[in-house]
Amino acid sequence: MEKKAKILITVSRQLGSGGSYVGQEVAKKCGVFYADRTIIQEAAKKLSVKEETVAEREESVPSLWRAFLSSACIYPDLYVPPVMLLPTDHDFFLAESDVIKRVADERSAVIIGRCGFHILRDYPDRISVFIHADRAFRVERYRTIYKTTEEDAAKIVARCDKERANYFRNYTGCDMTDAQNYDLAIDTSQLKHLDDAVALILRYVELQQ
Repeated sequence: MEKKAKILITVSRQLGSGGSYVGQEVAKKCGVFYADRTIIQEAAKKLSVKEETVAEREESVPSLWRAFLSSACIYPDLYVPPVMLLPTDHDFFLAESDVIKRVADERSAVIIGRCGFHILRDYPDRISVFIHADRAFRVERYRTIYKTTEEDAAKIVARCDKERANYFRNYTGCDMTDAQNYDLAIDTSQLKHLDDAVALILRYVELQQ
């Protein structure tokens, strides 16, 4: 497809809805940068912690016990003055927000999760997308991809829904599932294939040109 001067697409998604696949395919079709792991890598550098620490803390609000356990993830070869506190949840959010804004300032991109729709709300070129699906569809898709039991898949999906909802509410004041937050909301359980969601987003981008 013919590219706009600038394409910024944020993709918020429910676990198991296929949002990551859709985001990657849209980035490929548009010929733009796909920002997912890069956000974790850059935020980790900014906070001097391992990438795994950022990945575990993002899009959830961990308990005090989980936050305590994460202290083991500080790089041992980095000097940290005794008075310095470990990065807080807010520190993680701000670090990722800075990375997302830098990506958006520098290039066209598809940005996955991390409240991108809210962080880039003042960017005129931004298109925000929400990928969702009914619970049964998401549980089955997760079970198939990760070769787990239906019971375990259901528990993981339910837990992720709760953690992401809390994260969104905590840092944006929004309900993640409220369609008014987005320019386009797509229920992938109502489509024959995830590529249909890709086509819908590409068509929406074309209409904005």
